[in-house]
Amino acid sequence: MLRKLYDNFEEVFCVFTMAVMVACLTIQVAIRAVAGSSLAWTEELSRYSFLWTVYIGAALVAKHNSHVRITAQFLPLPVRIRLAFRLLADVIWATLTLYIAWQSWTVLREGMEFPEISPTLHIVKAYVEMVIPAGFALMAWRIVETWIARCKNGTLPELLREEIV
Repeated sequence: MLRKLYDNFEEVFCVFTMAVMVACLTIQVAIRAVAGSSLAWTEELSRYSFLWTVYIGAALVAKHNSHVRITAQFLPLPVRIRLAFRLLADVIWATLTLYIAWQSWTVLREGMEFPEISPTLHIVKAYVEMVIPAGFALMAWRIVETWIARCKNGTLPELLREEIV
């Protein structure tokens, strides 16, 4: 059960947050159509759900190795050299995501020290924004995890076949 949750965390999380967002927006539209006014909490919750979906969704895309890459310049090179460039790019990418996670955590610590309360849901905004360092750290982990799994399985050249498609 835990393995299944780990393997599908991003998918389940994004489906849930997207459902929350769509439900909130549907309620918002229905209330406006019927009553001519709106509910403030649905707008705020849908905004927060969107934020969480985007950052965890970025980790999902990293997990599936589906981020946009420009690789045409490497196609004429031998497989080993292409793999070396791919590794270099992923090391830089993972390093930058960890750096962004660290920097955003530094900013969030200040947000917890001097909390800003959201206007309608009355929650500390820093708790909502914790998805930023969490999403970037998860993205870095999924990048590294892909390389570990491919090395163990002996399927590194398949990374390059995916780029051609």
